[in-house]
Amino acid sequence: MDYREIQGKQSHDPIFIHKMNNQYSTSSFSPPRCVVFVPGPVIVGAGPSGLATGRLKTYDRLRLHLPKQFCELPLVPFPADFPTYPTKQQFIHYLEDYANKFDIQPSFNQTVSTAQFDPVLGFWRVLTAGSDDGAETEYVTRWLIAATGENAEAVVPRFQGMMDFGGPIRHTSLYKSGEEFRGKKVLVVGCGNSGMEVCLDLCNHNARPSLVVRDTVHVLPRDVLGKSTFGLSMWLLKWLPMRLVDRLLLVASRLLLGDTSRLGLDRPQLGPLELKNLSGKTPVLDVGTLAKIKSGDIQIYPAIKRLKCHRAIEFVDGRTENFDAIVLATGYRSNVPSWLKEGEMFSKEDGLPKTPFPNGWKGECGLYAVGFTKRGILGASIDAKRIAEDIERCWKAEAKHSTPFARSHLLLSSSP
Repeated sequence: MDYREIQGKQSHDPIFIHKMNNQYSTSSFSPPRCVVFVPGPVIVGAGPSGLATGRLKTYDRLRLHLPKQFCELPLVPFPADFPTYPTKQQFIHYLEDYANKFDIQPSFNQTVSTAQFDPVLGFWRVLTAGSDDGAETEYVTRWLIAATGENAEAVVPRFQGMMDFGGPIRHTSLYKSGEEFRGKKVLVVGCGNSGMEVCLDLCNHNARPSLVVRDTVHVLPRDVLGKSTFGLSMWLLKWLPMRLVDRLLLVASRLLLGDTSRLGLDRPQLGPLELKNLSGKTPVLDVGTLAKIKSGDIQIYPAIKRLKCHRAIEFVDGRTENFDAIVLATGYRSNVPSWLKEGEMFSKEDGLPKTPFPNGWKGECGLYAVGFTKRGILGASIDAKRIAEDIERCWKAEAKHSTPFARSHLLLSSSP
């Protein structure tokens, strides 16, 4: 959680303190060990820097799939000497430099248990617990920004017979390198960008990967004629309708990659950009996995029906094969409903704002959301700028009305 306090500013408002003390004295629960009044907003989640702070949850060969200019945070471009697709370590370095440049000081090792608006106080109350000692802290703030994002927690499907399988079953959030699977037969479940890249990494470490493809998927070349496919798409969209750009992308993909359906990778009915716009499902940008599928180094399987003893797996087409391990590239989801106690802005089903982009960034009573656009860092940057501008307007408006009161309060408090 990231919170900022104005240097030298403390909360000495007797009305506010009276309300807080009165609530604790009339309620059945004990106050936390520490209560912090935050004059500015409280941000729950470290945003893109979650990759830096949670680097154990990213595999070693991870790179940005999009060109760096589409993954920049506001006001600071990537260093000019960075490659078009920065590595994990380069991205972490960029994020750390960004935090240092703006003196952003996240408060790590705290888990938000609840956050809810207190209508009596007119403030948000955010209760956290330290991960080391469990000590509770309550942050009281005028503005609350939910920035835990779409990928806050791993999605782990439950298969029949999981307890009988006998081999390791690991989500990609815990996958580091194919080195530990060298010489082993590994089933990767999920054919998104992560699943495809894990398969390639396993091949590069002399493992024998297979890939479960449960749904249709668009596979596009990462680059077309030396240009980023994504960058080219964004440029074409300035002049052409989305469906025409989709047709051009599919023609280029057919020429460069061939007919993916012959490999067991059927394409959706909607084009890649239209599907992304409507559902948020991202097309796979191929970085070499497709060649391994064509060569037979990576086998394709349909959905899993059940797991069996002795590391056997039965598939929906009736085949049964043995594997040494399973890697679940089954994605992530929002965890907002588990800690944010409100029912208007966020859906309890998927943890995303109910109002779609570009209008899902602002809620009621000073509640905001950033990082839930299904448009990556670019979408998060758009929302972040809007939130910052809106809070600045509120700050100035409230300061204009509160200044006379503050001055009169000071004069009264200093009277004999």
